[in-house]
Amino acid sequence: MTPSRENAPRALLELENGDPSVRLRAALAVGSAPDPAFVGTLVERCAVEPEFFVRDMLTWALTRHAASDTVPVLLGEVRSERAQARSQALHTLSKIGDRRAWPAITPALLADAEDEVARAAWRVAVVLVPEGEEGALAVRLAAQLGRGGHETRLSLSRALIGLGEAMLPALGTAAARPDAEVRAHALATERLWRDPDAGFRSAIEEAKRVVALDGAPSGGQ
Repeated sequence: MTPSRENAPRALLELENGDPSVRLRAALAVGSAPDPAFVGTLVERCAVEPEFFVRDMLTWALTRHAASDTVPVLLGEVRSERAQARSQALHTLSKIGDRRAWPAITPALLADAEDEVARAAWRVAVVLVPEGEEGALAVRLAAQLGRGGHETRLSLSRALIGLGEAMLPALGTAAARPDAEVRAHALATERLWRDPDAGFRSAIEEAKRVVALDGAPSGGQ
């Protein structure tokens, strides 16, 4: 049975229940009976909810509300001191896809010290970037090449690939930088763009071999 508007306020209280399955059902109930009065509570819960699958349902519940009600609140969250608040707000903005949020995707967010925040910022930036500004965004994203571990680098490569050909000049510049990790990441990203079926790990390993050979002394003894 679809939750009614009458039981949605009770569900708001259950978002703080100790049982994650109860919180999941509560988020479903609130999203099934959207009301502008619920937005603040949903956004605040996103900032502290420990379970991924519950956070995902909270995001869904927010997307069920009008963007005019959610976007202003989420834009306030991207400036929060709490990393999870920033990352979840950015993730939700990427799902809403309202281009009015674009000015909030600042260079500081794209280079956020917290990997989860930066990854969310990269995703939403690719969704919201205005036509004609893809190349400038690619330059900012390419400045992060070589950052973090496997998942962070894969996220950045996917974001760059999402910009299409506009990213190629920025990748070319990065591939000429002296940092071997940056060069390998740039080469792997370009390989993935040209061959989407290539796995990221194999693309990275091949790129590292190329970089190592480029740096090796020529000639023999």
